[in-house]
Amino acid sequence: MESLIKADIFFFISSVATMVAAFLVSILLFYLIKAGRNLQIICKALKDSFKESEEFVADLKERLEDNIIFRIFFPRPSKKRRSGIKKDNIKKGH
Repeated sequence: MESLIKADIFFFISSVATMVAAFLVSILLFYLIKAGRNLQIICKALKDSFKESEEFVADLKERLEDNIIFRIFFPRPSKKRRSGIKKDNIKKGH
């Protein structure tokens, strides 16, 4: 009879512990999902900002290249033609 009472106490304690653990895990999952949603919103905002800054940098580069003072210090590279022999050697790898 005494072993039956001990078994009932054991199962009661393990049931309570399982419910407490399930409750704590559900709270943890709730906060993880909430943090994941916030992270998704932040990533979307960063992507939009990067697109805007990419357009800004491209426009700035275009304006800078057209500037005459920039051209004085950094002239456009002249395109030199290679001979046909060199092109063939480069393509063939020797």
